[in-house]
Amino acid sequence: MIRLFDLDWYLENIRILGVIAILIGIGTWAMDFTGAVYVCPFCRAQRTVILLLGIFMTLPGASHFILKYVTSILGVYGLIVASNQHFRGWVRIQQGEFTWGEQWYLNSWMLSFFAICIITAQVWLLFLKKK
Repeated sequence: MIRLFDLDWYLENIRILGVIAILIGIGTWAMDFTGAVYVCPFCRAQRTVILLLGIFMTLPGASHFILKYVTSILGVYGLIVASNQHFRGWVRIQQGEFTWGEQWYLNSWMLSFFAICIITAQVWLLFLKKK
């Protein structure tokens, strides 16, 4: 049984989680290239950070300090972009202009929150990874 609340399980399976992140990144870029989603610089930055951190998670030297340094830079950048996009959604809510849209599952406010969660988890896993 998957131990969802056991950090060791996630650290033991960091490469599998990295592959999942890579698939998320590639899948979202494919949706962008095919025109399934609108062009969004915020989304492009977030999906690129998720993809790159996913690649880092699959590397054998994931605990190296240089990789952790680059992870810090990419993580902070991705979180700032995602937070800005998410905050813009809150501004629309406060102004009474927020709508889910026809494709509610592609709402940028919701997706930016998921990006914040994914990027934070990736950074944590990369930082907690032991040799």
